[in-house]
Amino acid sequence: MKQIPGAAGGLFVLAFLLSAGCTSTTVDEFRQGETGIESHETVVILGRRQVSSYETSADFVECVGDRLAQGASGLNVVPEQEFLDAMFPWFEPRTAPLRTQDLERLMVEEQVALTMRDYGVRYIIWLDGFTETIDRTGSISCTIAPGGAGCFGFGSWEDDASFSARIWDVSNFNSVGTISTDATGQSYVPAVVIPIPLIARVEANACQRLGDQLKSFVIGS
Repeated sequence: MKQIPGAAGGLFVLAFLLSAGCTSTTVDEFRQGETGIESHETVVILGRRQVSSYETSADFVECVGDRLAQGASGLNVVPEQEFLDAMFPWFEPRTAPLRTQDLERLMVEEQVALTMRDYGVRYIIWLDGFTETIDRTGSISCTIAPGGAGCFGFGSWEDDASFSARIWDVSNFNSVGTISTDATGQSYVPAVVIPIPLIARVEANACQRLGDQLKSFVIGS
């Protein structure tokens, strides 16, 4: 059997490690109206949870909110749970507005209108989506023997994180745009005695790209 020289073998392993766990991310933006935000105004990011088959992850919602708040141009973001508590029960999954017309009707409620004003809410951003494993191959087996234990094998899977954000302008009850992101990546777990997971950070990449695009969108020209 042909041997790979030490240096070449090291480069081969390095190349494999660098290629493993890589992700590919695309972002699409559809603008329906002009945007802009003042220093005293805030943004609320909420996850859609009306669908019975899945719920938009609260961790992903928090991640996008943190991304919008970062940097010198960071926005004032109201934490999701704080807003939901203040608005209870109007933004619970069964009662949350599905359209801007629903929000406009909801503003007739005195508590809703006062809370919106107190927080200075200019935009509500609805996040909808989830991450799923779409392909899994290989296997790993582990054994325990008197001389020790070990795992052998190779496994891989592909993850897809697909999320969309719909931006509502509370000042005029209009939907001003939609941004969607899709991140895919292949993860690997080679095991020679010890499993070494090489994970594609698809949801983290989707959060980063979506958050940056949302910040640019809200700030406007």
